[in-house]
Amino acid sequence: MLVQFVHFTFAPEHADKAEAILRELRDASRKEDGVVRFDVARSKDNPNVFALWEQYKNGAALEAHKATVHFRRLVLDGVRPLAQRREAEQLESI
Repeated sequence: MLVQFVHFTFAPEHADKAEAILRELRDASRKEDGVVRFDVARSKDNPNVFALWEQYKNGAALEAHKATVHFRRLVLDGVRPLAQRREAEQLESI
């Protein structure tokens, strides 16, 4: 099992738009065969901060996710250009 944790920070004027995009990304990603779990959360203390917790069956499933049309539209052309900061970490289940 492969886990990817992504942490985004947006400017206040982009946070609500980012939430809408991330909700759409979550819903589309959950339909992929190799996705075990895909959750998105927004900080209560700092509403400009979001966290994604993604679980994939394996590395091939993550690569398949990155190759989808919705990934390009919602991530590469959507939230990443809006983000002030992005941190990502890949982990393996133990």
